[in-house]
Amino acid sequence: MQEVAPGAFVYAAPYALAGRDNDGAIANVGFVIGREAVAVIDTGGSLRAGQRLRAALRQRTALPVRYVINTHVHPDHVLGNAAFAEEGATFVGHHALPEALSARASDYLRANAGLVGAGFAGTRIVPPTLLVSTSLDLDLGGRVLRLEACPTAHTNSDLTVRDEGTDTWFLGDLLFVGHVPALDGRLTGWIATLRALKARPAARVVPGHGPAAVPWPAAAGPIDRYLADLESQVRAMVRDGTPIGEAGRAARDEAGEWALFDDFNARNATTSYQELEWE
Repeated sequence: MQEVAPGAFVYAAPYALAGRDNDGAIANVGFVIGREAVAVIDTGGSLRAGQRLRAALRQRTALPVRYVINTHVHPDHVLGNAAFAEEGATFVGHHALPEALSARASDYLRANAGLVGAGFAGTRIVPPTLLVSTSLDLDLGGRVLRLEACPTAHTNSDLTVRDEGTDTWFLGDLLFVGHVPALDGRLTGWIATLRALKARPAARVVPGHGPAAVPWPAAAGPIDRYLADLESQVRAMVRDGTPIGEAGRAARDEAGEWALFDDFNARNATTSYQELEWE
């Protein structure tokens, strides 16, 4: 765990796919410590990953975990929730997160059990009960976190968390650094959301994948470029009548710039094509 600001800790995950060698701990996770309580921000991709996060937290404080906040629906961010279920914490998420989790729960559990193997034992879905429609302030005792729900972008359940005291902004997977972006929402929505976020300063931001903390808005440059490149090339394909089966050729000029490019780019392009062809 890296202390990116006083009392704000982040585990920067490796660039990897979920597997037996990492227990699904492939997304950045963290926690913020107030005078009275702690908030956990994302929990990893398995019960075991969540338990490791809880152990790291307990090395630094005995304060109760008051909130567990999920920044969006993806399994590498939510499947460690059960590690905190007995802490008496309130689970918090975007207003669309319960439905999104319910729709995918069985697929997430089945697929990730196969990927992670024994390290996945005991993993279960723990949905949020405190939902954010627009914005919500959470007080940890002299330390306020401002949560904001986003329109559909990376997913339909993206949530940002700003630690007001240190001006540290957890952006979840709205920001990828080094790891190729993964589109599961709306390309145009993600571009618009990033544009709006970039207009708001922060001392530092925590990406969903990448280093523990990065400067803002400079860190958005590469993802901005990738998404714009993807949009431009897929729009041209739609306009020229290129079949959707060939959409994976889009943004290939970005291949050398990103980890895991071949694991996600073709899917990003196909998802973008399906969106843009109906505009």
